[in-house]
Amino acid sequence: MGDIVELTTKELTKAKLQASFLLFIRTFYKLQTGRDFVISDPFGRESHYITIARELKAVAMGELMLDGNPCYKLLITVPPRYGKSTMVVYFIAWCMCRWPDANFIYTSYAKSLSKMQTQQIREIINNRFFREIFDLRVSSDSSAKDDFIVESLVDGIVAGGSCFAAGCGGPITGRGAGLQGVDVKHFGGLIVIDDGHKPEDVSSDTLRQSVIDWYYGTLQSRRNSPTTPIVCIAQRLHEDDLPNHLIQTGEWKVVSLPALDAAGNALDPAKHSKEQLLHMQETMPYVYASQYNQDPQPSGGGIFKPEWFNLLDIEPHILSTFVTADTAETDKSYNDATSFSFFGVYKCMLGTMDLGIYGLHWIDCVEIRVEPKDLENEFLNFYADCMRHRIKPSVAVIEKKSTGVTLSSSLRKVPGLRVIALDRNASSGSKIQRFLEAQPFVASNRISLPSYGKHTAMCIEHCRKITANNTHRHDDIADTLQSAIQVTLIEGSLMPEIDDKSDEVMRNLMGDFNRATHLRRAAL
Repeated sequence: MGDIVELTTKELTKAKLQASFLLFIRTFYKLQTGRDFVISDPFGRESHYITIARELKAVAMGELMLDGNPCYKLLITVPPRYGKSTMVVYFIAWCMCRWPDANFIYTSYAKSLSKMQTQQIREIINNRFFREIFDLRVSSDSSAKDDFIVESLVDGIVAGGSCFAAGCGGPITGRGAGLQGVDVKHFGGLIVIDDGHKPEDVSSDTLRQSVIDWYYGTLQSRRNSPTTPIVCIAQRLHEDDLPNHLIQTGEWKVVSLPALDAAGNALDPAKHSKEQLLHMQETMPYVYASQYNQDPQPSGGGIFKPEWFNLLDIEPHILSTFVTADTAETDKSYNDATSFSFFGVYKCMLGTMDLGIYGLHWIDCVEIRVEPKDLENEFLNFYADCMRHRIKPSVAVIEKKSTGVTLSSSLRKVPGLRVIALDRNASSGSKIQRFLEAQPFVASNRISLPSYGKHTAMCIEHCRKITANNTHRHDDIADTLQSAIQVTLIEGSLMPEIDDKSDEVMRNLMGDFNRATHLRRAAL
């Protein structure tokens, strides 16, 4: 096992594992999973595993410092899926092998997630080698995966440490972390916040603030001593998330681990190379800035940049068409307007080369403000215009809300028109989350508009104003775009059946046109 501890002399083994957290995690990770715990080896910077291990150990040893003074609050921000939860799980197990009377509270955005992590801690402690080396086990009276006590296997010695799982926003009544009345040098446990925000909820002001309020109103009071540490390890998700509030207090030691450092070195090239991260930065700027760069850009910045939209002088070879609709809740002028959009699906080409991906051509769009009773007539007028296209639409996608439900019901009697009621619920995320999911498709130039279209400037300007903190006034047009991207490029439920023969003919025609265009431009 290389430098993993060979289980020979019990006391020597125990001393080595208690002295080194990294040695402990490499040893027991191998025993638990059968796989090696691979420490990354990035170029030009320290492995984030080494950084995290050093800071966590400093917390337990009472050596964490901030501006030359002892500090009991540690914030580590790191990209998602970079092993932060694994590090914390094994860290708590390591602490228990050294201080078996320590009390821990493990929190995450969902109780089920916290429970899964504390179950792993429980399984490490109940590992046969752990029991033999440290003479500890989970108490036989503790059957719960999310709440257990550690007991000693040596007669006459009581351990008494505990681990309790909670979801952010949930109750922690009667439970505490740390120990009362012990010397500051005796580590008594800590509180862990492992990703306090659910990514799908963070764009909601109400849900985001509820986590922050819960931290200040509930979690802080669960410390049994003023010196009981709190460790928050998370990915940044929003410029006004919990980590931002913790940073602003000036009481936390902050360790920020961006996926790319200032010199352009990747944090873990085995997970994301420099080239992959730069591509992500270009195509998913908001997600990259927050979750991977640990520095969320101001949410007032536009989600959709004008230069991402592809303006075409000639319409691409449309394979199928459909209509999307976003209806206003009322006819009051300060509410969202009603918008109808007409889209065509086409194959993205580079000359005559098929790129193997699809794009959406935004053929037409209208934005109106009418009373609910006039919605059906307005839609039918727009639909009649769409039917003049050579590829006629046979599907209408309408968001399932009050006026949209009424419109969907009335349109089902239209011959040849299939109505899809697009359901928006908690599982589909917030509106801003859906816009962010659509962002990569726009950023990669897969949404085109006719350069001559009367709606083109309106649509691009509208999308330019869409922000991640809802500072924009209207989002009806952007909603129709997001719906179109969802049912085609994301879900694929409205992707067309391809006629290979006609598709080949059109590829040749488009290739001839593109070559002629290049020749004309070169002659100017």
